[in-house]
Amino acid sequence: MKNILTIFFTLFLFVSGYSQEDHSEIFDAPFSSPQEVTETCLSCHEGVDADIMKTRHWNWLGDEFVDKNGKTMILGKRNIINNFCIAVPSNWPRCTSCHVGYGWKDDTFDFTDGNNIDCLICHDQTGTYKKVPTGAGMPDPSVDLLKVAQSVGKTRIENCSVCHFNGGGGTGIKHGDMDGSMIHPTEDLDVHMGGLGFTCSTCHAGENHKILGASHGSLMAGTNHISCEGCHKEKPHKNKTLNDHMSAIACETCHIPDFAREEPTKTWWDWSTSGQDKQVELDEYGMPIYDMKKGDFEWGKKVIPEYRWHNGQADYYQFGEKIGHTKVVELNKLAGDIKDSKSKITPFKLMRGKQIYDAENDYLIVPKLYGEGGYWKTYDWNSASELGMQSIELAYSGKYDFIETEMYWPINHMVPPAEKALRCTDCHTRKSSARLNWAKLGYEGDPMKKGGRFE
Repeated sequence: MKNILTIFFTLFLFVSGYSQEDHSEIFDAPFSSPQEVTETCLSCHEGVDADIMKTRHWNWLGDEFVDKNGKTMILGKRNIINNFCIAVPSNWPRCTSCHVGYGWKDDTFDFTDGNNIDCLICHDQTGTYKKVPTGAGMPDPSVDLLKVAQSVGKTRIENCSVCHFNGGGGTGIKHGDMDGSMIHPTEDLDVHMGGLGFTCSTCHAGENHKILGASHGSLMAGTNHISCEGCHKEKPHKNKTLNDHMSAIACETCHIPDFAREEPTKTWWDWSTSGQDKQVELDEYGMPIYDMKKGDFEWGKKVIPEYRWHNGQADYYQFGEKIGHTKVVELNKLAGDIKDSKSKITPFKLMRGKQIYDAENDYLIVPKLYGEGGYWKTYDWNSASELGMQSIELAYSGKYDFIETEMYWPINHMVPPAEKALRCTDCHTRKSSARLNWAKLGYEGDPMKKGGRFE
């Protein structure tokens, strides 16, 4: 069966033109700027700019939705807080080095200028194209724009990996199920990409450059989902009991037993300890457990996911939202529970940390970390907080402290072959080492014994 699927996808990629295209006759003279490359691309690919400017990749925003207070809004990477480098506002040139555009250096960036779209980051086939890490999306001056432009072709894993495998400052730091090992994975690491030759686009490509798949902005609106059932039939198992589980168990729960199997992922980030000039130590994985600019870290490898009921939506912390008398701020609250028929037990990476908040105004702070006046230059949280909060037009009281935060990140990749999926006894066992915490999930006990949604 695997050989048949491999042949099928090889033919599919061939027929669909998955190859490097020779553009040497179109691009035959050096370019003075990357925008000039885009302008030339659009002279043939008319209308693509209008399509891209409607996408999440371009706007860093999800779909419009009505929040819990009845307010119509749009959220995405552009205007949410995480517990890695915290937020995009005031830190644009550093964060936007992964934007599919050129020059988003501050809040005056023109999202209506199609010539600022970066075609090369997604379509380079030479492997030589790269952006300046702090350059607001501009290409490195060493890049031969003519050579890259002449090589362009269908998007490959390598293109997507540049940003999506390196979020948070390095391979695997944020997601845990996407890292450098997934560029050329073995079949054991990921049966789709390593065994069947899938690329990211095989599952994620939509129409008109709209990339499918729900990340944080989409989870808030509960839109743009893709699922295993999009390719696999509704009852994919020969075993009826396993098929019955699918009403309450996400496919990924059984088929991704762990993540960060090759590269470690960050699991804890404590900003409160930053600014100390102390010796850097490495953990058992060879990863630093302290950075003067960023504080203390913890890392994990072969991490067992956190399992929660989820119906595809989540409620995110919003700028200025009061913290209240909580010990841990949930940056995103997953929607769904045992009584919700649309919910399934789903795997997540739970990222934990400590970050700065306004002790008087009682809300999280967006600090300016990068650039002039930023914390990474001054090590002064007061000035960094004042500058950062100005960028989102919220007051800073001058009094700060640190609070623990949690954030859930979906786990969808690193699917090993079926024979390495979880076994019944991984969850249904008398031992205390059972993978699922039935009580935390809302059961009185093992539902296979007590009765429940698995029956």
